[in-house]
Amino acid sequence: MEQKYAIILAAGKGTRMKSKLYKVLHEVSGKTMVEHVLTQVEKTNPTEIVTIVGHGADSVKAKLGKRSEYVLQEEQLGTGHAVLQAKDLLAGRKGTTIVLAGDTPLLTAETIANLFEYHEQRQSSATILTANAPDPTGYGRVIRNHIGVVERIVEQKDATPEEARVTEINTGTYAFDNELLFEALESVNTDNAQGEYYLPDVIEILKKQGHTVSAFQMDNFEDSLGVNDRVALAEANQIMKRRINKFHMTNGVTLIDPESTYIESDVVIGSDTIIEPNVMLKGKTVIGSDVFVGANSQIVDSTIEDNVKIRASVIEESIVRNGADVGPMAHLRPLADIGENAHVGNFVEVKKATLGQGSKAGHLSYIGDTVIGKEVNIGAGVIFVNYDGKNKYTSQVDDYAFIGSNANIINPVHVGKNGLVTAGSTITEDVPEEALSFGRAKQVNKDGYAPRYPHYKK
Repeated sequence: MEQKYAIILAAGKGTRMKSKLYKVLHEVSGKTMVEHVLTQVEKTNPTEIVTIVGHGADSVKAKLGKRSEYVLQEEQLGTGHAVLQAKDLLAGRKGTTIVLAGDTPLLTAETIANLFEYHEQRQSSATILTANAPDPTGYGRVIRNHIGVVERIVEQKDATPEEARVTEINTGTYAFDNELLFEALESVNTDNAQGEYYLPDVIEILKKQGHTVSAFQMDNFEDSLGVNDRVALAEANQIMKRRINKFHMTNGVTLIDPESTYIESDVVIGSDTIIEPNVMLKGKTVIGSDVFVGANSQIVDSTIEDNVKIRASVIEESIVRNGADVGPMAHLRPLADIGENAHVGNFVEVKKATLGQGSKAGHLSYIGDTVIGKEVNIGAGVIFVNYDGKNKYTSQVDDYAFIGSNANIINPVHVGKNGLVTAGSTITEDVPEEALSFGRAKQVNKDGYAPRYPHYKK
């Protein structure tokens, strides 16, 4: 089996993005563009992947880690110059090298694999991945002769009026005979409108040397989209959103309104889950089967187990276990753990806390840095006071305890099994098992005092 290599071009700054963030690090559906490209390349199992970095090199390396080798392009002198930087790693090795741009996040592993196969079956020296563009403005044109054989690629700025009318465009992705690629790169010059070393010039060089050059036209033009500005970035996000949503619906997930549902690339969703409009599922979120996610919910980097109901709530870096329900208008902050069949109601905030099996916090409560056992009742307006301005403290509430409405638990406190805290209490000491605890100021009534107030009416 022939060796396969991949070169990802990720050195450009992307001035048209008008951003402090380097172009390939802009995100599409929750992943940077260069991550999307690398992920699809990896699925084709190449022998080696080399990423050409330049602007933002350290940031690109930090994002991709050890998934790729790296070569630095110190000066950005064109795509041909960029590929040439990989010479020390790849030159002289037999096999096929595919070259891709790091700003083509919609390119799929299937297309890349088909390009490899097409190139090798035809024993070509170079194969251009092309597409038929409704509006080819800005793209390099693929120029064929009268019998359809590829002759050269002409960049937009160098095209004649006749060449500019050609709609078959160069997507910027190629397959090359690896040895011939690096030999031909030595002959590329800067005799063009940009004064750069163009990678497409390799095509004309190989043709003049008598080598076979072919073109593989992909089925879907939109998958070839190269992102050079914020308009194209938004378009890529929309295309990726539709692709992701279709994948989930095909696998048994009901999206009531796909157009208003945003699901990022790494989200996993089980079958028979129903997702209402205006929901955002982000990061490494995993959602089980038979889950209901109500309108206007946002879930980030969280695990939602089976048979959970979520209504109009925000959940971050948390876990909601089987049969629990959350919301409406609840907020689970990082490290919240909501137990089986537990209930988190409206305007309840949970942070770095566990709510045990069957426990309930119905409304208007804050539960922070606390471990709560099973079948505990947390009344309305209960606050676990976990922060003294400098340090955080943790409390524990054991099984079957009852915390009355509007109680303040001043962490650290341990409420024992079946412990009772009366409504309106401020608790600063442990509550023994099965004890009743109250900490209220003594009520004082002053008869006849009301006439002193302006609102008084006789």
